[in-house]
Amino acid sequence: MAEKVLVTGGGGYIGSHCVVELIEAGFCPVVIDNFSNAVRGEGDVPESLRRVEKVLNTSIEFHELDLLDRPGLEKIFQKHTFSAVMHFAGLKAVGESVEQPLKYYRVNLTGTINLLEVMQAHGVHNLVFSSSATVYGDPQRLPIDEQHPVGGCTNAYGKTKYFIEEMIMDQCSAEKDWNAVLLRYFNPIGAHSTGVIGEDPQGIPNNLLPYVAQVAIGRRKHLNVFGNDYNTVDGTGVRDYIHVVDLAKGHIAALKKLKDNCGCKVYNLGTGTGYSVLQMVKAMEKASGRQIPYQIAPRRGGDIASCYADPGLAEKELGWKADFDLERMCEDLWRWQSKNPSGFLNSPAS
Repeated sequence: MAEKVLVTGGGGYIGSHCVVELIEAGFCPVVIDNFSNAVRGEGDVPESLRRVEKVLNTSIEFHELDLLDRPGLEKIFQKHTFSAVMHFAGLKAVGESVEQPLKYYRVNLTGTINLLEVMQAHGVHNLVFSSSATVYGDPQRLPIDEQHPVGGCTNAYGKTKYFIEEMIMDQCSAEKDWNAVLLRYFNPIGAHSTGVIGEDPQGIPNNLLPYVAQVAIGRRKHLNVFGNDYNTVDGTGVRDYIHVVDLAKGHIAALKKLKDNCGCKVYNLGTGTGYSVLQMVKAMEKASGRQIPYQIAPRRGGDIASCYADPGLAEKELGWKADFDLERMCEDLWRWQSKNPSGFLNSPAS
């Protein structure tokens, strides 16, 4: 029998791409999601998963569930024996977290505490956690390795990631049979090469690339570039963009690492290369063959000039590194966006 892995937030952008890789690696994912960042498709299943089922010619067990619903979570753990949990579920908009911090603390922290306690009660002691480079705060040095200080977060979203990392580390220290891999993502972009699943932000995109793609497809008039006076190659912010499929493969490598009884490990998932906003605009213009109009706007509060990873530890200890280059990221993003101009809804499924 294939090992069962519980995937929280598996209907979302990164979660759904990880579900694909889990199935292709021979695991059996059981997905829970509360639709806060997933589009509802036929049969009350996330549209992303419905499409994954079609492409991979398989069926995926899905339960609509919020991690704040502790009895509902207990039921899932009573029904299944999981070898591990992949935890993606959580609120993730930086700006909103500054305006509504309590909402972020309640959902992200309480949801995770429920998950960890139910795991403990049912003897499931292996966890891969979806963390973020935002835990590093304003970089003190570049590239950022895993030894870089954490906790100087500039927003409540980042603080929830940092607090959850601390909770998991403490749990692994207290319970020697627990193993966890904390993956600090840099900036995931792109989409599955089929173009049937991708990032479909509800409302105005918070992230650069979906916004750029929506300008290219004609859904938005122009891009606002927040700040062109940073100390960078062209004055615009520099980030480490990583293909979401590379990121998903990093989770499979992490799952295998848990089998070594690794205790608690932390890895950056990035490419090690930073690109500026204007370099990304140019790359998307090339991929789409369309001009992308932009305007310079004032800096946003909490934004930093540059952030990129030293991904060497993941290569050394997980045997993982990012394969796809910027051109491929943009090509795959454009394929998703052009096949699905309005996102998952009102778009053909293949």
